[in-house]
Amino acid sequence: MTDIFAFGLGIARYSASGTMLDCFFPQPLLKPGGVLAQAVAELPTGASEIDADQAQKLDQAYGGSLVSEKLVDAAQHLVAVRLDTDTAIASTAEAYLKLHLLSHRLSLPNSLNLDGIFAHLPNIAWTSAGPIAVEDLPEAISQAHLENTQLEVFAVDKFPKMVNYVVPAGVRIADASRIRLGAYLGDGTTVMHEGFINFNAGALGPNMVEGRISQGVTLGSGTDLGGSASTMGTLSGGGNITISIGENCLIGANAGTGIPLGDRCTIEAGLYITAGMGISLVDESGDVMGTVKARELAGKSDMLFIRDSQNGNIICRTNRQAIELNDQLHQHN
Repeated sequence: MTDIFAFGLGIARYSASGTMLDCFFPQPLLKPGGVLAQAVAELPTGASEIDADQAQKLDQAYGGSLVSEKLVDAAQHLVAVRLDTDTAIASTAEAYLKLHLLSHRLSLPNSLNLDGIFAHLPNIAWTSAGPIAVEDLPEAISQAHLENTQLEVFAVDKFPKMVNYVVPAGVRIADASRIRLGAYLGDGTTVMHEGFINFNAGALGPNMVEGRISQGVTLGSGTDLGGSASTMGTLSGGGNITISIGENCLIGANAGTGIPLGDRCTIEAGLYITAGMGISLVDESGDVMGTVKARELAGKSDMLFIRDSQNGNIICRTNRQAIELNDQLHQHN
């Protein structure tokens, strides 16, 4: 029997010209097995439209809850997506399935092949009447005025907000528009009004998020991202280093990092650490152990980054064991 990497039975919506706008997967699955895997193996690979009878057969093989009978009866377009391997995205439905896998906590950020996602996600007007193709928007606005109603346009973007598709258990979200579908929010996570989490990024939970988590960035358990704090992603010239912040860290208000951090690290408010920044190393006794580029501290734990109030230099204060990284660091004395 063919191994199945991922499967989803979804409901798609289309533009007037027939372009798929989005696809909702109530119960996406990673590596389905048993009777369901046998039923899925009869489908073509990739995305394919199916009828209600096929959908009910798949649902019965799963044991129910793949998609409710009520949704099947109401839906005009049922789509099955079968992915045998985690390859580049080849359709809009495949893109939505992978975004659902992330927001359903079935896959961690940076664990899925998302190549091709921008090419296969159309730019959509997200409105009070649902998704509308940008080219259909002027007519929709005019029609609303003729009917003496109001069409609210919330965004024009490739990615919808997560909570219109997935609401993970155990989270608080103050402003749902700031969490894109494809974000990973672990149990116990709170995202305040100015917090933002991009797709393929996440807070593993529990976390307090008052700043921005860029694409590809993850926060470990117990970490607090302060107000307007920022993490450097890999999109739009952000480089190719994947940023992660470990457990029990504190990134102060208006601070940020362009290097990965280990556990129990703190960056003082207003301080942004970049990879090429010169950092003075100071141990727990106040002894200066040398100066390094911030990139040489990437991934290390138990570090406190602060500014020297006398000369403005950036200091990393920690215990001697934590900053004895390698012999080369001590050649700066």
